Amino acid sequence: MQPAIIAAASAFAGAVIALMVYHVLVVKPALARAEAALSAHDDLLGAGAVPATRRLSSLEEVHGDLARRTERAESHLRELDARSLTDVSRIGFVRYDAFDDTGSELSYALALLNREGDGVVLSSIYSRADSRTFGKAVDKFVPRTNASAEELGAIDRARGTSARA
Repeated sequence: MQPAIIAAASAFAGAVIALMVYHVLVVKPALARAEAALSAHDDLLGAGAVPATRRLSSLEEVHGDLARRTERAESHLRELDARSLTDVSRIGFVRYDAFDDTGSELSYALALLNREGDGVVLSSIYSRADSRTFGKAVDKFVPRTNASAEELGAIDRARGTSARA
């Protein structure tokens, strides 16, 4: 045989012997102590108790299940948070009489805004002859163009309708 092969085989055999000694001197006594502790625990609980190893296994299963549920809940929460940025959660509505010769407050301003105050305010002006509808963009609770007192009132009401307000 070649000396390199003999040296490699000797090194391998030495490593195996070292592992066996380690197992006999360290691992086996540690396992015996752990088994004795589990046995003492089981003896304290009584004859009808579920063995500690089975209780530990069930606890591991429950922990894994809870971790999976938590991850699903966190994922769902992230999805809802992303959706909430664009939802129409702030709504304000004001009815009024646009002209002296009409009653019943058939004109209105309706603000539809997200949590950040971005969206639109819609106005419908009713008269006996016809009805007109207008829409104006709103950024951060401020209309981009001139707004009537009723439109501003609808925006103010929308600002106060969110649970976060």
